[in-house]
Amino acid sequence: MSDLSMEPVVVIHGGAWAIPDKLSSASVEGVCFAARAGYDVLIRGGSAMDAVEAAVRVMEDCPAFDAGTGSVLNTKGEVEMDSVIMDGRELQCGSVACVQNIKNPVSLARAVLEKTDHTLLVGKGANEFAEEIGIHTVPTDSLVTEDAREEWRHFMQFKTTVNVLFRNREATPSTSAVCDTLGHDTVGAVALDRSGTTAAATSTGGITAKRPGRVGDSPIVGAGAYADNESGAVSTTGHGESITKVCLARQVTHLMESGMSAQKASEVALQKMADRVKGHGGVVTVSKDGDIGKHFTTERMAWAWIKAGKLHYGLNCGEDFIAAE
Repeated sequence: MSDLSMEPVVVIHGGAWAIPDKLSSASVEGVCFAARAGYDVLIRGGSAMDAVEAAVRVMEDCPAFDAGTGSVLNTKGEVEMDSVIMDGRELQCGSVACVQNIKNPVSLARAVLEKTDHTLLVGKGANEFAEEIGIHTVPTDSLVTEDAREEWRHFMQFKTTVNVLFRNREATPSTSAVCDTLGHDTVGAVALDRSGTTAAATSTGGITAKRPGRVGDSPIVGAGAYADNESGAVSTTGHGESITKVCLARQVTHLMESGMSAQKASEVALQKMADRVKGHGGVVTVSKDGDIGKHFTTERMAWAWIKAGKLHYGLNCGEDFIAAE
């Protein structure tokens, strides 16, 4: 097959969790906007890396999501953000963890990939690197919404974050009005470009009321994201500790290597996570051939994908809407 012969694909998620009705429209609109931004890069001949970065930056700039603007707060009331980006050609990757005052952590993660010999920079060192390469810091207040502050106050008092936000679809909903109107989760994107290269990116502000210094799955290669041209690309979302324990993203690509479709691999990997560690979440997947997968075991996950110019999107289990031309 000659270069520039693949049908470009981009698949987006805006987090798998108990998304409340007050955020449902913004979440769906956000992933659709991100999908269009990523797909526009691809149809103009851009790389899969460019596409996933562009898509994730859109969601980092949207306060409906827990990434960049809209990030949640740790127990000290601070923002600590994580992100990863990976190129499937030679398994190049870059990530950052516990960075502060950075508007678009995904771009800092890409800079780690392109400008250092490392794959992961954390905390103060990551922020110092950002300063060295001219990525400016922004005030913490510009990243924090009032909803995030209210959510922080609630979960600092009741300490039920994981059980409430990442409960599975069969769980009994919380009776707390606060719990049912707040919360955020990770964003991510995967893409296949015309040259057959895959890429994945994931970004998050973490879990509300987490301990300072806590790092979940998002910046961990093989857990929060993975891309390999020999199989495909995956971005994950959900309870980070559970995802890390089972190396969820790499598990999905491994299943695709064994011959499973992107959809089946996504479903099997999430079921295994539920069986082994009682964890819940979601994934978006694209195979090396452009096969699309998306699955979640939480109450909701905002997702969107575009292939051959058609935008598909959904939020609740079983949905698959197609946008009008």
